[in-house]
Amino acid sequence: RQQTLLWTEDDRIVFLADARGQSYLCSTNIGNGKLSKITTGGCHITDWSPDLAGNSAAYVAGTPSAPSNLFTVDLASGKEIQRTTLNQGFLTSHSPASMEKFELYRAGYSIESRVWLPNNFNPSNKYPLLLEIHGGPHSVFHDDFYPIHQMAATAGYVVLAVNPRGSSSYGLDFARAVHSDWGGEDYLDLMAAVDQTAQRPYVDINRLGIHGYSYGGFMTSWTVGHTDRFRAAVVGAPCIDLYSMYGTSDIGISFGEPQWGGSLVDAAPQLLEHSPISYVSNVNTPVLLLHGEDDARCPIAQSEEYFTVLKRLDKVVEFVRFPGCTHAFPRLGHPRMREEYMARTLAWFDKYLG
Repeated sequence: RQQTLLWTEDDRIVFLADARGQSYLCSTNIGNGKLSKITTGGCHITDWSPDLAGNSAAYVAGTPSAPSNLFTVDLASGKEIQRTTLNQGFLTSHSPASMEKFELYRAGYSIESRVWLPNNFNPSNKYPLLLEIHGGPHSVFHDDFYPIHQMAATAGYVVLAVNPRGSSSYGLDFARAVHSDWGGEDYLDLMAAVDQTAQRPYVDINRLGIHGYSYGGFMTSWTVGHTDRFRAAVVGAPCIDLYSMYGTSDIGISFGEPQWGGSLVDAAPQLLEHSPISYVSNVNTPVLLLHGEDDARCPIAQSEEYFTVLKRLDKVVEFVRFPGCTHAFPRLGHPRMREEYMARTLAWFDKYLG
């Protein structure tokens, strides 16, 4: 979408930017190029608007403890004021999960992760761990209120949300590091984060689950084809067969060629090598597939292929089709469908992780 920019009377450009999973209103001096952060971060800003005089701005931001609220900021002093407390009654009676962060260093990059803890967390207890994988691969987990993270954590799961290489807001080199390597170093980043989190005494290493949507669905299906450490997997709208997706996705060429290493003609072996369908015989984890029937981005045939082969191999798999739903339905679709997606996800993990 179009970016909002403000050119101030003292020759600064004010703009919105993300860094390491946090959003900031920033300014840069036209004369010397000096960059400054105006707001303090710790949130995910989804939109902003300056006043006519260019002295202050309003912005909408979610934080780890609450969905989107309205804030204002003085663009000179950086003083921020929260103007709304939407959902406060609900959040008071339904305490949200708490978030903490950690970093690990591997293969040339610092990998940042967010951990969501149950609202009644007791470090003396043992909790199942749910690995959550974002889409993209150039999406990112922000300091924000994620319904699916909150749902799982407040139901008694420790939720691990990793930003592996490929994620946005960590620099261009970091984002490009996943090109032509889906399922390579990005997968190892995720497993390293799981290894580190699993060392915490309150994590039950025998009850690990994994969920992802879109590219996250790709990585979830890729993971269960390469390790048996997860006892349950929920795979949402995945890329299963890059060879067939190349010619059926609405971005199969424009997106697929730079991401997967070339065209179907030039890079067919690579596409098959990096396709989860190529490793389906290794899957021993129970898999739940969730997919919208009107998905043009990751066509539902991707899940149909995976389901068919898993069933043919007598694996444990269920497939739920969401009629009239596009690729974005878990975020923007009908509330009943969004609720159904999350309810089935939680039920699958409750069934296999207790």
